[in-house]
Amino acid sequence: MLIGCPTEVKPQEFRVGLRPDAAGEAIAQGHQVLVQSGAGLGSGYTDDDYLAAGAEIAPDAATVFDRADMIVKVKEPQAAERAMLKRGQILFTYLHLAPDPDQTRDLLDSGVTSIAYETVTDTRGGLPLLAPMSEVAGRLAPQAGAWALQKANGGEGVLLGGVPGVRPARVVIIGGGVVGTAAARVASGMGANVTVLDRSIPRLSYLDDIFMGMLTTQYATAAATSELLPTADMVIGAVLVPGAAAPKLITREQLSMMKPGAVLVDVAIDQGGCFETSRATTHQDPIYEVDGIVHYCVANMPGAVPRSSTQALGNATLPFILTLANKGWREAIRENVHLRAGLSTHEGKLTSGPVGAALGIETISPDSLL
Repeated sequence: MLIGCPTEVKPQEFRVGLRPDAAGEAIAQGHQVLVQSGAGLGSGYTDDDYLAAGAEIAPDAATVFDRADMIVKVKEPQAAERAMLKRGQILFTYLHLAPDPDQTRDLLDSGVTSIAYETVTDTRGGLPLLAPMSEVAGRLAPQAGAWALQKANGGEGVLLGGVPGVRPARVVIIGGGVVGTAAARVASGMGANVTVLDRSIPRLSYLDDIFMGMLTTQYATAAATSELLPTADMVIGAVLVPGAAAPKLITREQLSMMKPGAVLVDVAIDQGGCFETSRATTHQDPIYEVDGIVHYCVANMPGAVPRSSTQALGNATLPFILTLANKGWREAIRENVHLRAGLSTHEGKLTSGPVGAALGIETISPDSLL
């Protein structure tokens, strides 16, 4: 199989879908790898690194999309990339289709077989290809929020960890999963007063155990959120419904309950965001203000630290890339129910139930393709 890796074109996206060592692994197993020139530079990998691994360098994205049997990326294909996809080709990347009807329609029209990183599962009920980037985004969220809290950026001018004699910032994290736990680790480590809301009692017990009194856990209800908002300096939205649009947990009306200059960090923005007033931003222009509340809603937060992110993502994706290349998509998903959970589109048919429910599109079961 010829595996193609184009340069990411989403604004300020410096990650790359395939590291040189991963290219070498695929080549050692009998496959060809075609990498667009410069694709790895943002993550610290040169064309010479890929050539040394045995890959071929393509002059442009069009060559990669034209020749590759499987396209491996990081972010969802942009409109110009979607126009180059074709029937019989495999697309393996993050997709986040539920809040993106245009992308969904383009993928269906192209006939491509697309598999979404974010809905591939594992034996423990986790999302192994989403988890590493959730870890990165969660750890970035408090430091991004701390920057947004600075007065020059529109924030209320509160130092996250405080100083002797001055209270630290109060941080509320909605969701105690991978993102929420990572955010809590960094925020509490920076000295903030942290409260984590979640609806899983076992998860709250786990957080109580591992943080040993360094934070407060609370069962998540609308009333609990409303009670915490008036004193919160920062709220981090870390709620995920796999494959589906994120639930709206704070309304615009509730912004009036918050202190002017408080900050909302929406880590769920890839799935549409979990605050009613959220809209996707970029690293170039990361924040905006609504009713006196600063919003940080960058849709590719891990792209800010591409070297670390590419290494972490590649560790998780490589086994699946090799499985798809060695077996082909049909046999791979026949044998691996967890990879099957990632199948999103095939030859004009939508195979993701949560996406179909969010967008009102009829779906078929991946099992029907076997």
